[in-house]
Amino acid sequence: NVWLLRTRWGIPTVKINGVDKNPMRWPDGSFSIQGAAAELGVTPQTIFDYLARGMLAGRQLTKGQPWQIELSDEQIGQLRNRVRRTKRSKKEAS
Repeated sequence: NVWLLRTRWGIPTVKINGVDKNPMRWPDGSFSIQGAAAELGVTPQTIFDYLARGMLAGRQLTKGQPWQIELSDEQIGQLRNRVRRTKRSKKEAS
């Protein structure tokens, strides 16, 4: 396990925030997956879907590293409107 080897040999992680949990926003103002999901009112999986479809711009230092997602105020407004229009009703079908 990589964590065990890093701990045993004192090798630092290359993760942006070390071993801490990902913040909602990174110091450069970009969002984490969790931060973008909270900002838009969707699940983290929806953010991954948006990234895969090119609806959001994001970057990773390398595969497996935390995402840094750029979201402008305009994008946030547009995506929130999209979510509002497409949210499923919680009413039971009759």
